[in-house]
Order: sequence, then structure tokens, then C-alpha cells
Amino acid sequence: SMKPNHLLLAISLVVLSCGSDASAQSIVQIASSAGVSYFIKSDGSLWNGNEEIVSNNVVATAVNTSRGGFFIKNDGSLWAMGNNAAGHVGDGTLNDPDQPIQIVSSGVTAVACGQGFTIFLKDDGSLWGFGWNGDGELGNENISDEIMRPKKIINEGVTAIAAGYSHSLFIKSDGSLWGMGGNGCGQLGQGTNMDETHQPVEIVRSGVVSVAADRMHSMFIKSDGSLWGTGENEGGILGDCTIEWRYRPVQIVSNYVVAVAAGSHGNLFLKKDGSLWAMGSSWMTDFGEGIDFDSEKCPLRIVAPNKAAIVAGYYYNAKLKTCVSIGAGKFNNTPVNFKSTGSKTALVSSAASLPGYNLITIELLKNGDVRLTYSGDAGVNYALDRSSSLSQPDWASLVTNTAPVGGVLVMTNTPDTSKNNFWRIRAVR
Repeated sequence: SMKPNHLLLAISLVVLSCGSDASAQSIVQIASSAGVSYFIKSDGSLWNGNEEIVSNNVVATAVNTSRGGFFIKNDGSLWAMGNNAAGHVGDGTLNDPDQPIQIVSSGVTAVACGQGFTIFLKDDGSLWGFGWNGDGELGNENISDEIMRPKKIINEGVTAIAAGYSHSLFIKSDGSLWGMGGNGCGQLGQGTNMDETHQPVEIVRSGVVSVAADRMHSMFIKSDGSLWGTGENEGGILGDCTIEWRYRPVQIVSNYVVAVAAGSHGNLFLKKDGSLWAMGSSWMTDFGEGIDFDSEKCPLRIVAPNKAAIVAGYYYNAKLKTCVSIGAGKFNNTPVNFKSTGSKTALVSSAASLPGYNLITIELLKNGDVRLTYSGDAGVNYALDRSSSLSQPDWASLVTNTAPVGGVLVMTNTPDTSKNNFWRIRAVR
């Protein structure tokens, strides 16, 4: 197929670690929490840093704040791994699994994690959960605080899920949005900051198409493209240009929003024109693009139209030790379809499957450098350039290499951790 002259890779917030190999597989999803990060490559393999956990057939992954990891295979089975000190992996024991263990054999289509609890959706529309239930996040006050095996919460009709620290959210097939669990900041949108609810309560009656959550706030998109938020608003995280906590949903953006990702201290959303926007506080961090986010109460555009791409995962570490959000793609005017997979770590694009283009793949090395892999034409010279902005690019050429036999080109760069880092690899004819 034809190869373009240049491609870009944008790291929106911070660089994410990603394995590079001869096939230059692209990343399709990332999940991070409590210093643990997993990512899925386009070949279906699951990775933790440079370690391959599962070789193929993984379609989704999530991590809870207890450092327990979960993933779904293409046969609909749900698997668990990692820390199980409190019995939160769902196998009924307190044993830390040395290898991934199967929790559900089939039918699972989505999984989301909170603070020591996990919820998942099955293909019959039923909602299930296990783990910590002390705040009612698993939706039943008649069972104990610890649910060590999967338990059904809703029989049918659920289409999407999300999880915050102590609350769960789900969308029904009629477009209604529901929630349960902690509500101390109004994250369930009931008009109060009552501590918790152990039964599902309706938040929005109709029209909701996508939902995301983190910490003590909730974000959702309606069918008209409007973006809404409710709950904690520390540092203006909801993006409504105030720092007032919202006990009922407030509209943040009126139209054209196609995807949203929620983080503990900041949110990202993508608009139909391909622009990427952010809002939130930098009392822990900033978004890494050189803009002061001490109190960014209103949404701020950080990537210009037609230059945003995959946004996947949200977890910040200023020293590039942990992956967060990544934009990875072609950055041209080719339309890309985005969809939310319903959790705080999850916006996935079909960009990798578009013909005629090659994606740059990146890997975070132990010394903090970033290794970029690109599939080019053997014998052609390629230049690696870097910019701190896409809206006003200041491309600086870093190095030029020649693609070897097979065309797999590997280049290394030390990112500037005080700014956003955008890379492109272009042919030098």
C-alpha cells in the first residue's frame, strides 16, 4: 500500500509505555491506576511495561485502585491478575494469582473498576459486580461489604458502564443513566450530597449515549453531542467555569462532543472536528503541554481540529514512569470514528485499521527515553521531528536514519517533561 510522507504521534498529557516489535503494532487501549498500567496492542496482546502478559485475543482491560488487573478475551471470558489482598479479584479467595485466572467463562462485553470493586457487563444486558460494597457501589444493601465472587446487579437492558472511586454508573437501552454507591459530592446527580445509596437511582431519564467517571465526579454525553457533569468540582474539574460542586448534572458543552475520558483531577473530551479539550486542576500536576492549569475551570483546547487521534487512558506521572493519555494516529483530515468504552481509561479509535497508513509505535525505556518505531520503506531516509504544539508547530529535527531491509525504523528521543511532546517521522527524499 502507499505510504505517506510523514505521520505524527501526539502524547496528550504524558508519554505512555508501549512495546515495539518488528510488526510495529499500535496500541488500542490502556488502563492505569495506583501506579499499575496495562495496554493492549492491535494484535490482541496484553502488556505491562515491557512484559507481555497475554499473547493474543485480549479486547479490553481495566485496573482497580487496589492494583488488581482485569481483562476480557475475544471469547467473552473475564480474567483477573495482580493484588488480591482484600479478595477483590473475584475468585472467592485472598490469594494473589501468579498468573491470570479466569473469573467468568463467557459473555462479558465490558469491565470497569473503582476503589477495590469491579463491575462488568454481559452480552444479555445484565450487570454484575464483585469486590468492595461498603458504599453500595454494587447496588444491594442486603449483602455484605465484601463480595468475593461475581453477583448479578441488574437482570437486563444495560448497554454501558463506568466506575468512580466509590460509585458505579450504567446506561440502559432506553438511554437513561443510573448510578449507585457513594454520593458525598453529588456524583449521582440527585440534587443532594447524601452519603450513599445502595440501590440504583435514575440520574437522567433519556438520551445518554456515553458515560465516564473517576474519583467523585461523573461525566456523560447525550445524543445531541452535549457534554454534562455532576459531582466534585475541585479545581474546576467539571469544566463549567466554576469550582462549585454540582449535585445535579450541568451542561459543559452544548454540542459536537463525541468522546470523554475522566481522570482523578482532570477530564479530556474530543469533539467531532478532531479537537482535543481538557479541564481541571494542577494542584497535583498539569496536563504536560506547557499551559498552567492551576485552575483551568473552563474547557481549554489543547490540540487543534483534525489533529487529535486516539485518547486512551488517563493517569498522570510527571516523570514518565506511568502511562496516561496518548494520541496516536495520522493527524490528517481522514475521518476517524471514536467510541467510548465506558470507563475512566477508555476511548478507542478505529484509526489503526484504516488502510494506506502506518502508525508510529512508542515504548518508554527504563532511563526515561522514548523509543519510536515506524514501518517505512527500506533504504529511505527518515527524519524524527518534535514539537511542543500542534496548533502552532515548532518542529525541530532531532535525528535522521535510514530504514533497513524490512522497513522497520527505530528512533530514540528524550522527551521534555515540562511540555507536551509531539513527534513526527517524515521521509527525506
